[in-house]
Amino acid sequence: MQRQSWCRPDEHIHAIVIGVLGRQGPALLDKCLEVFHDLPAESRTALSYTSLIAAYARNALHEEARELLDQMKAAGVAPTAATYNTVLAACARATDPPVPFDMLLGLFAEMRHDPSPSVRPDLTTYNTLLAAAAVRALSDQSEMLLRTMLEAGVLPDTASYRHIVDAFASAGNLSRVAELFAEMAATGHTPDPSAYLGLMEAHTRVGATAEAVAVLRQMQADGCPPTAATYRVLLDLYGRQGRFDGVRELFGEMRTAVPPDTATYNVLFRVFGDGGFFKEVVELFQDMLHSGVEPDIDTCENVMVACGRGGLHEDAREVLDYMTREEMVPTAKAYTGLVEALGHAAMYEEAYVAFNMMTEIGNLPTIETYNALANAFAKGGLFQEAEAVFSRMTNNAAIQKDKDSFDALIEAYCQGAQLDDAVKAYMEMRKSRFNPDERSLEGVLNAYCIAGVIDESKEQFEELQSMVTVPSIIAYCMMLSLYARNDRWADAYDLLEEMKRNCASSTHQVIASMIKGEYDDDSNWQMVEYVLDNSNLEGCDYSLRFFNALLDVLWWFGQKGRAARVLDQALKYGLFPELFRDTKLVWSADVHRMSVGGSLVAVSVWLNKLYDRLKGDEDLPQLASVVVLRGQMEKSTITRGLPIAKVVYSFLNDTLSSSFHYPKWNKGRIICLKSQLKKLQSAIDSFDDSAISGFVPMTNSNLPSPGSKLYTRESQANNGAAHLTDDTLVEEKESELLAL
Repeated sequence: MQRQSWCRPDEHIHAIVIGVLGRQGPALLDKCLEVFHDLPAESRTALSYTSLIAAYARNALHEEARELLDQMKAAGVAPTAATYNTVLAACARATDPPVPFDMLLGLFAEMRHDPSPSVRPDLTTYNTLLAAAAVRALSDQSEMLLRTMLEAGVLPDTASYRHIVDAFASAGNLSRVAELFAEMAATGHTPDPSAYLGLMEAHTRVGATAEAVAVLRQMQADGCPPTAATYRVLLDLYGRQGRFDGVRELFGEMRTAVPPDTATYNVLFRVFGDGGFFKEVVELFQDMLHSGVEPDIDTCENVMVACGRGGLHEDAREVLDYMTREEMVPTAKAYTGLVEALGHAAMYEEAYVAFNMMTEIGNLPTIETYNALANAFAKGGLFQEAEAVFSRMTNNAAIQKDKDSFDALIEAYCQGAQLDDAVKAYMEMRKSRFNPDERSLEGVLNAYCIAGVIDESKEQFEELQSMVTVPSIIAYCMMLSLYARNDRWADAYDLLEEMKRNCASSTHQVIASMIKGEYDDDSNWQMVEYVLDNSNLEGCDYSLRFFNALLDVLWWFGQKGRAARVLDQALKYGLFPELFRDTKLVWSADVHRMSVGGSLVAVSVWLNKLYDRLKGDEDLPQLASVVVLRGQMEKSTITRGLPIAKVVYSFLNDTLSSSFHYPKWNKGRIICLKSQLKKLQSAIDSFDDSAISGFVPMTNSNLPSPGSKLYTRESQANNGAAHLTDDTLVEEKESELLAL
């Protein structure tokens, strides 16, 4: 252009070139200066000077930028507000060393006293100074700038208010901001909603709930209508503090003031999902749809995650159907929620189908999805299936196991009675440089306790204590069950007293007192129910382990009545949905996901229900069945030697005199045929009503004294061999049942 006589570059072109070069870094600043000097002096105006100043300012050369401003004025070129703002911004951003705030105010004073209207400070000027004051925690200067701004007729914007709030927050005097806003409202300068929102967020960052709510009330009093964003901040704060009643109350108030939007519902879903109110999340989702608020992908993900943690598989399916109808592609996170929900209901086939479905639509499973599926199998002791999941994950998807994967494997091996493999999985986790947490240590403790090795269990429990100070109720119950099964009653009582002395956890105190029989009356039992309610808020994953451990210790302590009450609570929470199922063909109890003691509690309750049915002359099914194992192991004859199968088999036949047996067609079932049920029914009819109320007395025994020998005084029958039924007596009948 310079070589063409007919097309010489003007100042605007020079300014553009300087701007382009200035953005490339300090190496080209000399070239910027060269281009500037190519422009004749008489052609230079504020445009070219400002462009050059901006090039130096952008590269943090604030002193050079200030010198160029002085040269500009010396050359008789009048600066504009943009020129001053550029220099101000450069000086305000300087950090090594920082420019004194007085120097910034000096530049500001030059602008205010410049007679030219084009140099009058504007919103950018004030925001630059307010930002600098906020960084330096200069609250007094921020207040002065705000007053000057209003007097000059420049209205603050969202950035202005944020900077003011930040300045007072850094100075530790947020209450003064509320006073400033009140003064502004009194003079007709009511701050906009973003101003109050910024102040509210500043309070929430330090957890000052009362002050944040006070901002909402001041906002309403000042005549500034709250927005959905205003309420969202408080809803989130209440949720993080666990004040769920406050969340509900505030949301009710919000609905009368401003319609909730999608973002508001998403906050509620996250808050209630994290808090364990999974059913309430689903109810809110329905409310959202009825209100005409359109869910987004985050909404559906949050609801699916809540359904997954709460085991709400039917609700999860409905959400997935909604996404399909609305042509929303379900994400891996959504499918993971569905897989987890199905797993918590022991719906293994359905969980696997959902897992494959997401692969078919091109939505690749994440490690969370694989872990969710493996966890589903782990809860039921389906260790071979869990191994297959992780084999597929590492070989097909090239995803390596993480700590949660190892935790799932440990649990699968424990529930499947593969105790050596559980310890090996733990050691492999350590070798893979994953630090075990409380969950991991509890998994290994469970393996040792099931194996009945006291020294190793105590060592593991002490390691837990060194990590978390106060081990969970689950860990304490494992140790109590171990001591009880080995007739170590003195150790058991010492551990109970340790729990009762735990001032840091009322949960430990209540559970210990309940085990000892101190909370049996209705008023005190409410405290037990409160503890059980809180455990349920942790989600199905934790709740299943919690109730299994608690039922186990109650059984071995001889507290059958209390155990039945605890089991009833677990069923009310929706845990163990597979436990009791009745059809015209089969009456069944499925205890494959329970601890040994828990399974004996459940079988006892089921047998008493069976007694009531037989006594009531109900139509008998083809068989009564107790499921002790599911999955690939149903085909293996070693089932009889597994802890739950062995103990339940012996218990059933000790109680009902060889009425139950293992069928040929399934090694995970213990069944009683219709012919045997009829014999039981005839026997019941001959009983004196006052003499018996069920097959198993569900009473609470007195706690054994130290030194008692309840479980170690005689050897147990080997695998229930004493109760094996002659195959010839049942072969013909079983052939009739194969179709079932």
